[in-house]
Amino acid sequence: MAIQEAAIDTRRDSVATVENFDTIVIGGGQAGLSVGYYLKRNGGSFVILDANERIGGSWRTRTWNSLRLFTPARYDGLPGWPFPAPAWSYPTARETADYLEAYAARFELPVRNGMTVDRVPSVPGFAVELDPRIVQMHSSEYRDPSQLRPGGVLLVGAGNSGADIGLEVAKTHRSWLSGRDKGQVPIRIESRSARFVLPILWFVASHVLTVRTPLGRKVRPHVLADGAPRIRVKTDDLDAAGIERVPKTVGASDGLPVLEDGRVMDVANVIWCTGFRQDFGWIDVPVFADDKALVHERGVTSEPGLYFVGLDFLYAFTSENVGGVRRDARHIVKHIAAR
Repeated sequence: MAIQEAAIDTRRDSVATVENFDTIVIGGGQAGLSVGYYLKRNGGSFVILDANERIGGSWRTRTWNSLRLFTPARYDGLPGWPFPAPAWSYPTARETADYLEAYAARFELPVRNGMTVDRVPSVPGFAVELDPRIVQMHSSEYRDPSQLRPGGVLLVGAGNSGADIGLEVAKTHRSWLSGRDKGQVPIRIESRSARFVLPILWFVASHVLTVRTPLGRKVRPHVLADGAPRIRVKTDDLDAAGIERVPKTVGASDGLPVLEDGRVMDVANVIWCTGFRQDFGWIDVPVFADDKALVHERGVTSEPGLYFVGLDFLYAFTSENVGGVRRDARHIVKHIAAR
C-alpha cells in the first residue's frame, strides 16, 4: 500500500523528528518491493516500511520448512530481475526470502524494518474452547511434525496449506483434512508435460481472469470467498497418504473439535490452515463498504493518495502472486506520478 505526500515520526538519540516523503509504502514483501522499483525509476522520495526484522521475513518465519512456490521460477521474478533459479524449478520459501532481500539490495530500495504492519491469522473464536492438552497452531506457525504431540492431527482448512501440511504430517500421525473440497488444477505442475500447459494457464490467470472480463468478474467473488483450488496436491495423493476427508469444523464440545455433521474429533493436534485476514482497522478514512470490504478500482481508492497492491484478485487471479504483482505495482505508480 502506498500513501502519497506523507510523513513519519522517527526517533534518533531519543529525539523525535518528522521525516517527509512523497510516498510511503507499507509492507516490504513482493508487492512493496515492486512498487519501490517503479517509484525509484520515477524519482521522488519514498520509504518502504516493513514489520519484519529482515527483508523477506514472512517467507522465513510464517511458512513451513518444506514449502515451495506453486509457480516455476520463470514466473516468480519481480520487475527488473528474473528469479535467479532454473526456469522450471520451484523455489523454496527460503530461496524466495533470499531473493527478495537480494532484490532490495540490488536496486538500493529504502526499506526500514521493524515497523509494525497489521496482518493477523484467521482462527475461529471457538479455538479457545479446545482442551489445553491439544496442541494448536496456525499454519504460519507450523514448521515440521516435530512440533506435534503423538496422536491424531486435524487440519482445519482444505486448501493448499492444509493439503501440503497434511501430506507431511500423515507420514507420522493419523490425519484428517476438514473443510469443503476446493477442487484441484488438472495437471501435475512438476511433470514434464506441465511445461507445455503452464504457459497457457499463466496467460489465462493473468489476462483472462481479470476484473475487465466477464469470466474474471464471475470467478472473482468465488476466489475471494473460497480461495484457490489445490495446485500441487491431488485427491489421489491425499487418499494414498491415508488422509481422511471430513466436513467443516464448526465448534467445540467438551474440549474437542466438532464437525458440521456432529462428529466429535478426539485428536491430539489441530492445525488451523484457515489463511489470514487483513486488519484495516488502523486506516481511518472512508474507503470501506458497509460490510467492511475495501472499495477500490484496481487498487486506487477514493481517498487521494491511498492505494493498495498485492491483495487477492486486485486486478487478476495472479495479483497476489510473487510474479504477478508487477503489473499492479506499475499501474499504481503511474497514478502516483500523475498526482
